[in-house]
Amino acid sequence: MKVLLVSGSPHTQGSTKRALDEIANELKKHELDYEFFQLPLKPLQSCLACGYCRDHGDNRCALDDCVNEIINKMRSCDGLVVGSPVHFAGITGATKVVMDRLFYCARPIFMYKAFAAVVIARRAGTTAALEQLNKYPLISNMIMVGSQYWPMVFGAVAEDLSEDHEGLQNMRTLARNLAWILKASEKARTETPKAEEEAMRTNFIRKEVL
Repeated sequence: MKVLLVSGSPHTQGSTKRALDEIANELKKHELDYEFFQLPLKPLQSCLACGYCRDHGDNRCALDDCVNEIINKMRSCDGLVVGSPVHFAGITGATKVVMDRLFYCARPIFMYKAFAAVVIARRAGTTAALEQLNKYPLISNMIMVGSQYWPMVFGAVAEDLSEDHEGLQNMRTLARNLAWILKASEKARTETPKAEEEAMRTNFIRKEVL
């Protein structure tokens, strides 16, 4: 079993990487494989609503960048952990762009796999950013993994995190929970639930019939 750890921070060796390292070290103790993926340090295009992924049916984005790289990696991964620093009480712009496109064009690849979100802040905005990240798996039939407290760590730079003992413990607990969920659900994930009903879409606004 393998977990993909994605960092949405523009600092490749910053506090987000430090938090994900804590998770990785714990996963290693439980004999789970993992891989880091750093979002590129360049502008990323948001979704163009072009319909390519819908029309071609191959769960790939027309914009061939890191989004397709993550999709390809997730084909052989059982879990996904996404970490983001808090920017203006939300996740980073790059993380938002990537998550929007990932879960729009490749939701079937994420279904019934485990997901955990991690946020890092100097001071505030963590719960809002965490809620933002958790909305993607919640509508994608993923297995949500939590910790003993909301999975957040505090520190402006990587060195600060060593002072947040509770935050780092949250990361280790999250990793142990993730390992347990993946091992416990290994058989179940080979027998995923069957869709007994066709998905329905209801528009709230309807045209008035004159």
